[in-house]
Amino acid sequence: MSDIAAACRQILLTPVPRTKIMLARQVARQWRQGLLDRRFDVAMPDAPARPAAPVLLPANRMPKRGRAGSQRARIAMLHALAHIEYGAIDLAFDIVGRFAMEMPAAFIDDWIKVGADEALHFALLMRRLEALGSYYGALPAHEGLWEAAQATSHDVLARLAIVPMILEARGLDVTPATIARFEAAADLPSARILDRIYRDEITHVATGVRWFKIMCVEQRFDPIAHWHSLIERHFKGALKPPFNDSARNAAGLTTDFYNSIAAA
Repeated sequence: MSDIAAACRQILLTPVPRTKIMLARQVARQWRQGLLDRRFDVAMPDAPARPAAPVLLPANRMPKRGRAGSQRARIAMLHALAHIEYGAIDLAFDIVGRFAMEMPAAFIDDWIKVGADEALHFALLMRRLEALGSYYGALPAHEGLWEAAQATSHDVLARLAIVPMILEARGLDVTPATIARFEAAADLPSARILDRIYRDEITHVATGVRWFKIMCVEQRFDPIAHWHSLIERHFKGALKPPFNDSARNAAGLTTDFYNSIAAA
């Protein structure tokens, strides 16, 4: 790999989880060291490669996770989170390979770092599943994150509006309660991993918000009004409380963005 777009494409087309982790870290290191040219001679794939397992199901066909606090339920939750992090690796490198041609180098710096973080998160969750006697791929998963990426593959502002500013921000809302459930089950190793991911994800949402605002100003859009219009066009769901206002605010996603359009 000699250029950044080819490196991103290779990550997206690598289905093997451990290889994807290794490549993500390698590409991040090579970019930091100035070893990758800033060329965009190859296109990103319409969809990333996926391993034979986990089996991918529609979200409404996902099986129940089991009794709250049980090991079965905790494994199911960790597996679902691992799949989210696996997909998040692809999302970070896709936004670079697909949209960074006309962006400043700092945009690439930021999203390459996000991709490396997501690879670390996935590695931590994969190892924790194995410590609990399971593995990534043992349970079905769904592809909601990548479906959002496909719906916004034409517009970087739409991608930023939907993926980090809605879907990843939702993770900030629900993760503290998830951590508390693991702590209540005396699964402190898992709780510590989720706390690390939570703190990193605040910075990832912040990256999305910052670049969304920068690009809106450059294109003379009002950031809040334009976010609302992009949600109306590209997001099928509803913004549902409760919201973790403090974490969202730390990421720059202030209540004036979402309170007026939140579901009752």
